[in-house]
Amino acid sequence: MNYLFASLATLIGLLIGSFLNCLIWRLYKNETITGRSYCPKCLKMISWYDNIPLFSFAFLGGRCRHCRKKISWQYPSVEFLTALLFMLVFLKNSASPDFSILLARDWLIVSSLMIIFIYDLRWQLVPMLVVWPVTGIIFLLNLLLGVSLYSIILFGVIGAAFFLIQYIVTRKKGLGEGDIWLGLLLGVTFPTAGELALSLCLAYFLGAIIGVFLLTSHKKEWKSKMALGPFLAFGAIITLIYGQKIISWYLGLF
Repeated sequence: MNYLFASLATLIGLLIGSFLNCLIWRLYKNETITGRSYCPKCLKMISWYDNIPLFSFAFLGGRCRHCRKKISWQYPSVEFLTALLFMLVFLKNSASPDFSILLARDWLIVSSLMIIFIYDLRWQLVPMLVVWPVTGIIFLLNLLLGVSLYSIILFGVIGAAFFLIQYIVTRKKGLGEGDIWLGLLLGVTFPTAGELALSLCLAYFLGAIIGVFLLTSHKKEWKSKMALGPFLAFGAIITLIYGQKIISWYLGLF
């Protein structure tokens, strides 16, 4: 029975992933979310049978039916990863007595982090229209889950202050203002020292590895800018799903 519901969670993830792709583009273009999807290159409306997650991309050979220009790999990638993450989150929370609230919170976190990952990766901007409301909703959901108000506020402030200090010290050159708000979101999402520290450590560790690779492959120079948001989102997703296991493993080393 658990596998049946996990499959349903995967299907929901596919549909949400398709919606996230649409939302990311329309946020960037400052367009309303209502209305039919369209090809960003020829602007032709996309029929429902050309908008089926994963299937349509494969059936069309990765090209628009009308203009035959290539469809970005972002679209199937976001759909597949969102489906996978929705399933993993479902399995992680399936035995919890607070299953419904946990699932709603964690699916919201995953969806928001996917948007932040793609948006900052493509345009080096943090979508504040996503970060602000999601921070507030997660704040409320954590309260419903019994997390203390003090802990949520404390670690929210710590997360924001961590980036605010870097922002001031580097005179706005090391990172952007949006990263400060991301720090607040992470602190509210992970209102414990262990999980917040893990998400930040993973982000900087992954960023360092990718940075070294880009430098050694001559795809970036020392003075080149690299968005931090995608690494913060990636680190947070790993922490959300595997954080407790990683922390337990680490503490078991001592």
